[in-house]
Amino acid sequence: MSNPPKDTLCGIKAGTALPVIVAPMFLVSDKKLVLASCKEGLVGSFPAGALWTSAAFEQQLIDLNDGIDKLKAANPGATIGPYAVNITFKSTNKRVDADIDLCVKHKVPIILASHEATQEQIDKIHAYGGIVLHDAATIEQADKAVAAGADGIIAIGAGAGGQAGTMNPIALVSGIREFFDGPIILAGCLNTGHDILAAQSIGADMVVMGTRFIATAEANAEDAYKQMIVDARSSDIIYTSAISGAPGNFLRQSLENCGYDVEDLKKKGASAAKIPPPPGQESRAWKYAWSAGQGVSGVHDIPTVQELSDRLKTEYAAAKTDLAEKLNLTPPPKAPPPATYKIPKIGGPGI
Repeated sequence: MSNPPKDTLCGIKAGTALPVIVAPMFLVSDKKLVLASCKEGLVGSFPAGALWTSAAFEQQLIDLNDGIDKLKAANPGATIGPYAVNITFKSTNKRVDADIDLCVKHKVPIILASHEATQEQIDKIHAYGGIVLHDAATIEQADKAVAAGADGIIAIGAGAGGQAGTMNPIALVSGIREFFDGPIILAGCLNTGHDILAAQSIGADMVVMGTRFIATAEANAEDAYKQMIVDARSSDIIYTSAISGAPGNFLRQSLENCGYDVEDLKKKGASAAKIPPPPGQESRAWKYAWSAGQGVSGVHDIPTVQELSDRLKTEYAAAKTDLAEKLNLTPPPKAPPPATYKIPKIGGPGI
């Protein structure tokens, strides 16, 4: 039987300054972005598949463990967030077992599982104290992940960047809460500290932010990609399965630059057949068709990770105060004592 670590949510939150996981974005989430995120007390992450060989993947794990140690030594007393690795748990991923073994060897704190991780695979991660947070775009997917022993569910709502679901986030989170009382991490269209609190108000515990962090100085993305996110609106996001074979959200302008018939993609949506790249060319799904979520409308600049993190923390604190005032939850100020009342002196016999 699976034996998940106790107090999973408390364990993650205790190591973070803000309940945010920076999404594992293919080719974008390199070591620089991961460590910059961890330095600010967030959970930095990257996909194992972005490293083309097992040797390269292992070196990345060594570098990150070393980098985290150096951050802690250089910033005594600061909250340095943990890092996470995204693994695709499906039969077509020939490296899945090798990647798990390397995560076990180097004791990766958090595994972000995509597709269907088995109980046996999750048990191997639990054996060294690792935590498994499993993707789910539907309630059925979440149910399977919980049955396999996942410690938490990443609920991917409609409008998220990359391979996204279609469910309303409120319906998705509340549906999962019907049978799961563990950590739920909401993903999709989250940009601000107010968005973080809004996610928590509907039952989520933490959030995943992806698109917002593509448009940062440290992200390993072309300048044109970052600027396209800043310039885009929600209406520029195209939901299609033509790029990778699985439904996902992509920037219209990048699809047009690749030569796709965007109007045709919009009509076919998730039913579109995958369009392979011309022979001998790099896959447009990874190199030229740029993914982003519907939250692009709220991205207006390209700050450093530190600047963005400081902003999120300030907004999050302000959002709590604003909500308390709107709901009349702020305790009223204490009335001054009556004029005839004398404040007793502290001290005296026996005190």
